[in-house]
Amino acid sequence: MTGGAPTPAAVAVVLRDGSTVGLRTVRPADAPALEEFLAGLSTESRWRRFFTAATDLDRVARWAADVAARGGHGLVATAGEPERIVGHGCWERIDGDRAEVAYEVADALQGQGLGTILTAHLAGAARAAGIATLTAEVMAENRPMLDVLRESGFAADVVESPEGLHVELATDLSPGAVDRYLEREGTAAAAALRHFLAPESVAVVGASARPGSVGGQVLERLLDSGFDGRVVPVNPRGGRLRGLAVARSLAELAEPVELAVVATPAPAVAAVARAAAAAGTRALLVLSGGFAEAGPEGVARQEELVAICRAAGMRLVGPNCLGAMSRGRPIDVTFAPRPAPPGRLALLSQSGGVGLALIDRAERLGVGLSAFLSIGNRPDVSLDDALEHWEHDPATDAILVYAESFGNPRNFVRIARRVARAKPIVAVRAGRSAVGARAAASHTGAVVASSSVGIDALLAQAGVIAAEGLGELFDVAALLAAGRQPAGRRVAVVSNAGGPAILCADACVAGGLELPELPATVRGRIAAAAPPGAATANPVDLLAAATPDAFATTVTEIAASGAVDATIAIHTPVLDVSADAVRAALREAAAATELPLLTVDFAGARGPATPGLAEFDYPESGARALAAVARHAEWRARPRGEPPAFRDARRGSAAEIVGAAVAGGESRWLDPAETAALLAAWDVPTVETRHVSGPAAAGRAAAALGAPIVLKAATPGLHKTDVGAVELGLRGPLEVRRAAQRMARRLRRRGIDPAGFVVQREVAGGVELLAGITRDPLLGPVVACGSGGTLVELVRDVAVRLAPVTRDEAAEMVGSLAAAALLAGHRGEPPADVAAVEDLV
Repeated sequence: MTGGAPTPAAVAVVLRDGSTVGLRTVRPADAPALEEFLAGLSTESRWRRFFTAATDLDRVARWAADVAARGGHGLVATAGEPERIVGHGCWERIDGDRAEVAYEVADALQGQGLGTILTAHLAGAARAAGIATLTAEVMAENRPMLDVLRESGFAADVVESPEGLHVELATDLSPGAVDRYLEREGTAAAAALRHFLAPESVAVVGASARPGSVGGQVLERLLDSGFDGRVVPVNPRGGRLRGLAVARSLAELAEPVELAVVATPAPAVAAVARAAAAAGTRALLVLSGGFAEAGPEGVARQEELVAICRAAGMRLVGPNCLGAMSRGRPIDVTFAPRPAPPGRLALLSQSGGVGLALIDRAERLGVGLSAFLSIGNRPDVSLDDALEHWEHDPATDAILVYAESFGNPRNFVRIARRVARAKPIVAVRAGRSAVGARAAASHTGAVVASSSVGIDALLAQAGVIAAEGLGELFDVAALLAAGRQPAGRRVAVVSNAGGPAILCADACVAGGLELPELPATVRGRIAAAAPPGAATANPVDLLAAATPDAFATTVTEIAASGAVDATIAIHTPVLDVSADAVRAALREAAAATELPLLTVDFAGARGPATPGLAEFDYPESGARALAAVARHAEWRARPRGEPPAFRDARRGSAAEIVGAAVAGGESRWLDPAETAALLAAWDVPTVETRHVSGPAAAGRAAAALGAPIVLKAATPGLHKTDVGAVELGLRGPLEVRRAAQRMARRLRRRGIDPAGFVVQREVAGGVELLAGITRDPLLGPVVACGSGGTLVELVRDVAVRLAPVTRDEAAEMVGSLAAAALLAGHRGEPPADVAAVEDLV
């Protein structure tokens, strides 16, 4: 949602039906286009806007286009190529903190949320200009305008006036305004994805009978998918394909198609997009490569494609993608060799190649999909849009993601955090080397610049289950597809061989799972069903001679005991016990219980899908998947926290410090004095410190502070221990002054001119920790905490989250550190004030 700055030169905004229009600041040169727009409004719309159908449109247009010259602000919504105005809104100040606002929206777009979008952006610009209230005079019969104001979520007062109704709208961002904005955003995203996953009609541009052609494969997949809408093959040669007449171009079509799938060479795609826009196509799915992934020429080609689509309000998936598939209204417009089985998991892949591998793997493992979407270069439709669509898809229970980047990471966190509370999201952490690539100049920057740390923070804060690779992605998917999730971390391991059980138990413990001892009564019943000598503790070793009935009885008794939340059963083929019979017995046991049952078959065999049962090739795979899902279940059960308000903070002072630091226009680290002042503005206690200009002043500061003293060079971004810019345990003014002189000489020999010195009282004992905040190039403001000291960047005991951080997240960060054991008290040391550390974070 607009945060307060005026709308930039041009942005794309999504309407309620999923289409887009451009939004930009109005310019004086827009007067003729504004007059044309106003003239095109219906008589009723002009009456509602001007209280009369007859008005001097030329004068009104020139007044609206020149509003900035009078201290106001105006916006126009645009569409088409060449650009035409389809909406307008502006405000003009009437006194100190009040302004009058007015809107007009093209009749064809009324009811699509454009008026509400204009309200949000105009209110943001007004708020930035110090305007607290927007006012409007509205005819009592003008229900659309009243609906716009009500749906905006901004606090509105409506009273009768001689002209009709007088409306006053507060520009402050209320929770209601934010909620309405997010609701509209989700509705628009879901509508956009429906054009790709549930269209009424599809054209395949580039369809061909040539063996091995992408267009031909897509047409085959579409016709074989059970799609019941209109299908139009398009190829300049015409003719017939699969009994269908082939159109030579989209321009030939008597009726527009909702979705056009493009499988042509990259240089031809722009012309196809223009033809689609002219024909009224709502969505374009471009499979072709040769765009932004292919160098400068491809970047220019992609920019042209995006401009065509945005001008037409046409949504774009791709380019450079594999396609889309959905089971809701059956459709498959991919060129995968074979379809995935039906199921309740949605799958998104940014990479077409990985998408092919994922579909193939899903088919081999029997992991069913409700939908598949490959977004390729994603200049328009993104992962965020897909998440918001699948959030409300009744056919989808969980979402699998392979993404090489997250676009707007903060937007991803906001959306994924909400979606993941209803439907688990499992993501492969790809593209980790691209995150935080800039060189770090401080300890905080160095630990955050580790790409894995940044991505870990992103996914953890969003409640996303992070998979280390495609194998783990499908391991977790198999457990989610089984339809049962553990209520806790307690697990029982059952096997007919000791070694695999030990491997599984070790993996369970490493993942944070617990293996409780089973109740004596349960152990007795297991012993009665198992061969003599079976170990009935947890893990349970049924021995090599274990029968299918012994496996089934053991699993059933454990599930009924209430002692565990899940069971892992491992069968190693030995003796003459039928592996097929064991698998069948375990499927029956899974159907008879309510807990998740994970089975391991070293032969890699898979049986028919059974509710509650997930099959794995190795014990460690099942254990890791169970641990990941159990942690996610705990995250979902925790109440959502809110960032603390910090009502006593001196925000104005903090803003002045930061403002002065960035006034030069270049990014830089705050110097020690600025850092201390900023922390003081937020009431963060710091060690007693003096900031001085030279050695003599350092000696005087030491006399005032008392021994022992720490002396540091006041040079921002310096790794002090590396260059001898810190000395500890100094006593007395003379020793401190001489230390400062030595330090200055050392630094100057390295070409560093110290800006001054920091003199501090040395703090003895305690646990040395790091806490800091930095702005990551991709992630934005990032908070880090971890073990401190000179080895911080080697030890990498660090936790990272995107700001703002809730109290629960701060506690989670501190508790996740290896240093947490030291904070709790280690080898006789007293425990630290952990709550104070959490407050600091």
